[in-house]
Amino acid sequence: MNPLQLRDIKLCMSRPIGTPAELERRRRHAVDLLNQGESPTVVARILGVGRPSLYRWQQLANSGPDGLSAKPHPGPTPLLDTERLVQLEDLLLNGATSHGWPNELWTAPRVAEVIRRHFGISFHPEHVRKILKQRLHWSSQRPHKLASQRDEEEILRWLEQEFPRIVRETRQRDAHLVFLDESGFMLTPLVRRTLAPRGLTPPLWCSAKRDRISAISCITLSPRRYLPGLYFELLPDNVNVTAAHVVAFLKELKKSLPAFTVIWDGNTIHSKARLVKAFLAEHPEVVAEDFPGYVPELNPDEGVWGHTKYARLANFAPADTRELRERVDAELRWLKDYAYHLYSFIDHTKLPLKI
Repeated sequence: MNPLQLRDIKLCMSRPIGTPAELERRRRHAVDLLNQGESPTVVARILGVGRPSLYRWQQLANSGPDGLSAKPHPGPTPLLDTERLVQLEDLLLNGATSHGWPNELWTAPRVAEVIRRHFGISFHPEHVRKILKQRLHWSSQRPHKLASQRDEEEILRWLEQEFPRIVRETRQRDAHLVFLDESGFMLTPLVRRTLAPRGLTPPLWCSAKRDRISAISCITLSPRRYLPGLYFELLPDNVNVTAAHVVAFLKELKKSLPAFTVIWDGNTIHSKARLVKAFLAEHPEVVAEDFPGYVPELNPDEGVWGHTKYARLANFAPADTRELRERVDAELRWLKDYAYHLYSFIDHTKLPLKI
């Protein structure tokens, strides 16, 4: 066997480098060169392949249009085949508590333990994470907190009976529907993840003072076309919202909306407060209704605070409350002009408005 023949055999036995698409292009290029009359020896030397491979590619090209098509290697057979994967997802959808954990949160180590128990296969948690994301198409999510004091039956009853009644009566009065809530903005920034070189965590210089600005806002819906609006007020520095502030806000709101139904949570500064009761008794065109307990996700106005704090003001470190006030005021005024966002906050609650 001469050296050239030995080289061809080694090239045939060596594993080709490149993606399936790149290898297909190389095969087709080689066949094109041969069809143009180039010497197999020259083509093999140019492309770095053995001549037997060239002849085999010619035969494949003559066998049909797909003879040289890329054929990705399927890889090793997974220990969790499709049937077991379906079984695994069914087990996971039953909830983590059904498998003995104290809450419904799935982590890679917990899923690895379920796989070991039910299928006798031990996987590293990081491999389990790949299975969940790549094969089950799960994603990493931040769980939303729910109060253990919630009454789910009462919440369902309110959604099915009370809220439709509120909407119906508000329409009959030709009044606006108002969703009101309070919140606060701290001088200390809400820190969120950022990008930086590995091992070099960037500092976020901020004030150590715990000053704050309390705020009241409401999303409104017009009585006929349900056009959204936003009204808000920022209180003086370090002042908590009281019933007097709520009444003052309602009085200002009444200047723009002659009649409305306000829906808010059961906070003591709302319907239970003496000043608020007196205002409502004096102004029958303003009706107050309460959300059921511990359901902030039903109030569209929560979206105003969530969007402003976590999306617009994340990692914002003002030097003082003056700078904080200016920024919060600017963000809320910007939001007031974008009905799209207000609609999205309403849609997120899934309240049955079309009754």
